[in-house]
Amino acid sequence: MNIVQFVQRYPPALGGSEAYTARLCRWLASRGHRVHAATTTARDLTAFRDRRASRFAPGITSDAGVTVERHALTYLPAQRYLLAALSLVPIPTWQGWVMPSSPMSWPMLRWADRYDGPCDIVHATAFPYGWPLRCALRLARRRGVPFVLTPFLHLGDLDDPHNRIRRAFTRPALVAIARAADRLLVQTPQEAAALVDLGIAGERVILQGLGVDVAECTGGDREGWRARLGFTPQDVVVGHLANLSQEKGSNDLLIASRGRPWRLVLAGPAMPNFRPEPGAVVLGVLTEAEKRDFFAGIDVFALPSVVDSFGLVLLEAGANGVPCIGYRAGGIPGVIDEVIVPCNPASLAEGLAALVVDEALRRHLGQQGRERAAQANWAASLSRAEGVLCS
Repeated sequence: MNIVQFVQRYPPALGGSEAYTARLCRWLASRGHRVHAATTTARDLTAFRDRRASRFAPGITSDAGVTVERHALTYLPAQRYLLAALSLVPIPTWQGWVMPSSPMSWPMLRWADRYDGPCDIVHATAFPYGWPLRCALRLARRRGVPFVLTPFLHLGDLDDPHNRIRRAFTRPALVAIARAADRLLVQTPQEAAALVDLGIAGERVILQGLGVDVAECTGGDREGWRARLGFTPQDVVVGHLANLSQEKGSNDLLIASRGRPWRLVLAGPAMPNFRPEPGAVVLGVLTEAEKRDFFAGIDVFALPSVVDSFGLVLLEAGANGVPCIGYRAGGIPGVIDEVIVPCNPASLAEGLAALVVDEALRRHLGQQGRERAAQANWAASLSRAEGVLCS
């Protein structure tokens, strides 16, 4: 099968949908399929709008049998404000091309209009990046092949069906792309139900679910990591691994931890709206070995995010026997059931305090996490995707 994949960024760029897309592409290539991934040159998300941000060179490389073609980004004067104005034109197709949050790449569009290589199906990820999705749909329609979408739809605060995250991810430009897809691969029942509510036929929505490779994320050095950071055996350490930002709950976690008896460690690339505070340890981007040490060393994992359609890090924490706490937002309640709290720092602080003072509860919930991770394997998840893409 010849599969053309579109995605906003491709590893080594860091991001959940990016990591998933690369894993899927590599899996398909290992199964004998030919995979051509079209992406942009952005390394950092900020490169979508800022030409000074880190980027890769344009061109073609190979990744575990996957052909990866990076297309140069296009920059316009006052781009963010110009696109915001252009997106006011009430035509969903037009709005899909001019979304301020999305990368622009005229070379990618020209490629989609001219590509005449093998192409049996086009697959695209992820919301809210309209430009690559529109390019993918354009190629599929030109070649007369199916268009499959994995949207990673973010639903935000589930107690507020009109929250700004949900509004942003269900704007007409994105809904139009979802309705144009022949099949949609989703990760949680909440995401499936939301798409059906948007008028998409249920038989076109396939619940895939994600997985975890236990060997990849376990086996870290707990004592050594804690000693290097100056923690004592008695310290209860709360960890957070994400793109550090307001949307991922990093700032809320800092607020919830003010004056509290636990130690807080945050890891991941810092976004412009992240506001670090004294007292927290901020580690930055982790290597794979450092990530294993991180999960081994913490006692509680917190993901108070409103922009996760799934949250793979929750499965990775669970594989290490670490109990998790998260906001009642997006797909998080479909992944964990340990401690789910309303989307505000006060509720987060209350939930964390209950975990921190009760070691027996942490052990019990950690064991539940191990059992959940053992049942969530990548082979089953990726096989379901392969069945949709290659049937």
